[in-house]
Amino acid sequence: MEDTIYLTDEEGNEHRAQIILTFEYEDRNYVLLREEGDESVYAFTYDDEGNMYAVETEEELEYCEEVLDAFVGEAGEVDGEA
Repeated sequence: MEDTIYLTDEEGNEHRAQIILTFEYEDRNYVLLREEGDESVYAFTYDDEGNMYAVETEEELEYCEEVLDAFVGEAGEVDGEA
C-alpha cells in the first residue's frame, strides 16, 4: 500500500501525491512527493504541525536529489513497481 497525501494549490484544487520518501537533514524534515499522473519528484520541508514548504535553495535541492538517487539505487525504482 502506498502512502498518499492531498495537496491544495493556490486555486483551491486538490492534488493526490505519492509520498516517496521522508528524511531529516540538518535538523529539518523533508518529504519527496510525486503527484499522481506526473513523473516529476517534488521536495518539501515540513514542520511539526504538518505545514509544508517547497525546497528552493540549490544546496537543499541537490541534497534531496542525492538522497533520492541513493533510495532508487537501493529500491531499484521510485514507485515500487518491478
